[in-house]
Amino acid sequence: MKNVCGRHQILGKHHNGWLPRCFFPLFFSVALLAALLLPSCGDKLPSADFVFLNATEPESLDPAIITGQPEGRLVAMLFEGLTSRDKYGNTGPGMSDRWTISPDGLTYRFHIRDGAKWSNGTALTARDFAISWERVLNPMTASDYAEILFYVDGAEDYNKGKLSDFNRVGVKSDNQSWLEVRLRAPTAFFLDLCAFTTTYPVHIPSIKKHGRDWIKPGNLVSNGAFTLSKWRINDRIRFEKNPHYWRKETVAMQTVDALPISHATTAFNFYHTGAAQLLLDKGNVPPMLIRELSKRPDFHSFPILATYFYRFNLTRPPFDDPRVRKAIAYAIDKDYIVKRITRLGEPVTGSFTPSGLSGYTPPHGIGYSPDEARRLLAEAGYPEGRNFPPFTLLYNRTEQDENIAAAFQSMMKNELNIRVELRNQEWKVYLNSLSQLQYEMARSSWVGDYADPNTFLDCFITGRGNNRTGWSHAKYDSLVNEANRTVESKKRMELLAKAEKILVEQELPIIPVFHFVGASLFDSRRLKGFEPNLIDEHPIREMSLEKKLSQNQ
Repeated sequence: MKNVCGRHQILGKHHNGWLPRCFFPLFFSVALLAALLLPSCGDKLPSADFVFLNATEPESLDPAIITGQPEGRLVAMLFEGLTSRDKYGNTGPGMSDRWTISPDGLTYRFHIRDGAKWSNGTALTARDFAISWERVLNPMTASDYAEILFYVDGAEDYNKGKLSDFNRVGVKSDNQSWLEVRLRAPTAFFLDLCAFTTTYPVHIPSIKKHGRDWIKPGNLVSNGAFTLSKWRINDRIRFEKNPHYWRKETVAMQTVDALPISHATTAFNFYHTGAAQLLLDKGNVPPMLIRELSKRPDFHSFPILATYFYRFNLTRPPFDDPRVRKAIAYAIDKDYIVKRITRLGEPVTGSFTPSGLSGYTPPHGIGYSPDEARRLLAEAGYPEGRNFPPFTLLYNRTEQDENIAAAFQSMMKNELNIRVELRNQEWKVYLNSLSQLQYEMARSSWVGDYADPNTFLDCFITGRGNNRTGWSHAKYDSLVNEANRTVESKKRMELLAKAEKILVEQELPIIPVFHFVGASLFDSRRLKGFEPNLIDEHPIREMSLEKKLSQNQ
């Protein structure tokens, strides 16, 4: 169970009558354990204005380093890019209040808004963006998401060491007001990229002064709606309203706590007892309660651009054989997973890219066919699973992922006579294992960063930081790169669809399983400013919390 030190407010709360009494023993036992642990707590913090559940302890708060959605959510509270996303997922002005785009679509000129400041009161300038982007692209930083900036002329060559002079990269500034960016090809979603966490500016003087400790409370200087006040590992991260933020008048919350709880039952207990007002992420909803909770007025679900999938490590036999990868794909009963485990009507899929993106039709991919699975496995040299080496499935530690992993293990045994061992890791360790290819097969998920199929397909170009499979395919790379140089939309989408067909029907370094449905728990009578959107981003700066409701409301 998670450490509950500092969470004294869990006690003495009552629920709003939405749950049957049969759930009370579970809640009482968790609250009792919290009470037993409270005497050992350190300094007690005054209650925050708003508390939300954020699924896991973040791997970092460095915009250049993070790769996960839970981290991105926190970093977006602390920092802001040239552009920013609102509660509807739309991109608009951020630290840049206006910009121009050249007729050929290659040159963007951003004006940094007058009076823009860091949280320490010093001026934020165009140069801050230029040197922050250089830091992301510098190979020494080892940013897995550096690829976000590869649309900038010369950026990829600089990141890969083919270009040593950053002055030859298409990023220029007048040091104060203007940042000019030259792209290698027209990129329709470039303004969306400028709202993404990797492109946020960081305070270089703080990094030079504190080194790796620059992200700690007291050291971190930010430019977003909030500042970092406290960070208690496995307890809470506290944020305070930034008095120097350019639109501070619109930020309702003075203090916000993010609770890093990955165990769904514990997370739901915090929400149910009133210790938190918002539960984000379906993985934090107890699977056994999904059907009952989905009937409640405080349960909110909506489609999002996100896919649950498996990765293979192609550097380890027998997964270097595409017949083996296809056999495993054909043996997965995806309908069972969504109907018996996830239970929220998630659409099963053979494509990595969700449907619904304007102008794009993804390929069908591979469905459920145990007979074909057994045929391919025999063709690969393992008839009826004989002599197939046992392998390990890696997943991060959540209840839902535990249940899906157990189902996968059973399917492999029943359909292919293959033995699978299960291994779970905490979030930060799990991400590192993926990056270092320290796994054989792993559970993964991907949430689109912008509403374009490229946000999914670019991941698996050779050498991309988010590839994490060891897979390389020249034709695939060529098709995606050609698509990104193509201006005509219909032709571009056709090229991307051909690339995805290689990914999910021919080569299968990954196995898409289902597309996510977003799910959150909050009382919409009290919490305002939360809006469903496809990219599943919900800026805390736009939320407000009404006073507590009376018992008869």
